[in-house]
Amino acid sequence: MLIVDAVLETPDTADFSLWPVAELPAYRFMALSGRMSPLEVGTALAALAVGNSGADEDEPPVADAGELIRRLLRADRVFAPGGLRVHDTRTDVTVVPGCCCGLEDWREWLVVAGGASPWLGHGPSPWIEHADAVVRLWPDGGEEQEAPSAHPVEMAAGDLPGILLTVREELNGFLSLTEQWAAVHVPTLAADLVAGLDEALAIGAPLPGEVGRHIR
Repeated sequence: MLIVDAVLETPDTADFSLWPVAELPAYRFMALSGRMSPLEVGTALAALAVGNSGADEDEPPVADAGELIRRLLRADRVFAPGGLRVHDTRTDVTVVPGCCCGLEDWREWLVVAGGASPWLGHGPSPWIEHADAVVRLWPDGGEEQEAPSAHPVEMAAGDLPGILLTVREELNGFLSLTEQWAAVHVPTLAADLVAGLDEALAIGAPLPGEVGRHIR
């Protein structure tokens, strides 16, 4: 069985005090979904807001939650360190996004069904191999010219549309929780935050071939 999660790298929140966050190890991956706790949602939003605040040396320190969220909303382009994490329960092999890979580009996986490969980051440099109708996802070795350290995760290319639909549903769940979080912590910015993240993370638009409107 394959488990595919939309993941975001957790920040170092040791000195973060603008809103409650979960006590999670820094620089690990957390799955975004509708099953997150309020503290986990706060952690995800701290990662996005701090990483995209765009503050320069001439700006005063951020004084409250509203100002940090406003800086996030002013970002020209949101970078969400992470991507898609793929775990094969049969072999216990997990492929995680490489460094500099961004969750905002998760829809680039659409090209895989057509025989192409998205960039999945470096260090550990995961990469994709196409073998007829089978896609092999290797956990590392893509740029280092070294043999991969583990077996690949295999999936049928025809399964990818359904996998990506599930990813979008999970991201919509996270967006719904973000709306609830914002209603408590930044109520005047709740609608703008949800709309901004919807656009920045490319969540709402239907996937190719999907019937119907946005599922939110």
